[in-house]
Amino acid sequence: MRKPHPIPRMARIQSFLLLVLLACAPLTDLQAQTGETGPDHALWDGLLRNYVRADGLVDYRGLTAQRGQLEAYLAGLGSQVPDSTWGSSRRLAYFINLYNALTVRLILDHYPLGSIRDLPDPWGQVLITLGGQAYSLDAIEHQVLRKMGEPRIHFALNCASLSCPALQPRAFTEKELNAQLDAAARAFINDTARNQITPRTARLSRIFQWYRSDFGNSRDKLTAFLDTYLDTPLEPGCRIGFLPYDWNLNEVPPE
Repeated sequence: MRKPHPIPRMARIQSFLLLVLLACAPLTDLQAQTGETGPDHALWDGLLRNYVRADGLVDYRGLTAQRGQLEAYLAGLGSQVPDSTWGSSRRLAYFINLYNALTVRLILDHYPLGSIRDLPDPWGQVLITLGGQAYSLDAIEHQVLRKMGEPRIHFALNCASLSCPALQPRAFTEKELNAQLDAAARAFINDTARNQITPRTARLSRIFQWYRSDFGNSRDKLTAFLDTYLDTPLEPGCRIGFLPYDWNLNEVPPE
C-alpha cells in the first residue's frame, strides 16, 4: 500500500476555505428561498383557526393568552418588509394580514371593551414601524391598500365591529388571494345581516357609501359590481339605500 503524501499547508488552507463556503451555501440558499416564497403567515393562520368562529366572531378572551404568538407574527412581518420585487398578490396579502393582526392587537391592548370606537383615534394612531416607516390602520388602508386598485379589500379588512366584514378564520396568502377575496366578497354581499338586497331594492352596508369611489363612483358601476356576486341580479333603476352601522365589538358572547 502506498503511503499517502502529506498535504501542503496551502492546500490545507484552500480545503478549509472550501468547506466553509460549502457550509455557508445552504444558509444562503435558504435565505433566497425565503425571499422568493414571501413572508410566513403560519402563526397568524393558526391563531385565526383557533380563535375565530366560522361566522367571524372572535374569542378575544382566549387570544389574550396567545399574545406572544401574535407579537411573534408581527415581528416576523417586520423582518420581511415589502420591496420592489414583490408582486401585487404578495403585497396585498401582507398588508391585509397586517391590518387585521394589528386590529386584533389593538383590541387586546384595551380588552375588555364594548367597541373599537371607545378608543382614542383607533385608526389614526401609529401601531407599528416597518423598515423605518410608521403605520397606522388608516395609513395601511388608504395609503397602501386602496392605492392598489383592488376594491375587494373592503371585504377582507376587519375593524373589530359587527357590521364590518367578518374576520376570516384563515390568513390571506399570495397563492390563494384571488379566490379568498372572491369568497369574502360573495359572503359579505349576500350576508343579510350586512346587506338586504332584492332585485328592486338594495339596502347596503355603508362601506359601499364610504368607499363609493372604489366601486366606480356611479350607481351603474356599483350595481354591476354587486351583480357579479349576487345570485339574482339587481333590476335597472333599483332603489339603493344604506343601513345603520353596528360598531359593537365582534366578540364571541361569554358563556
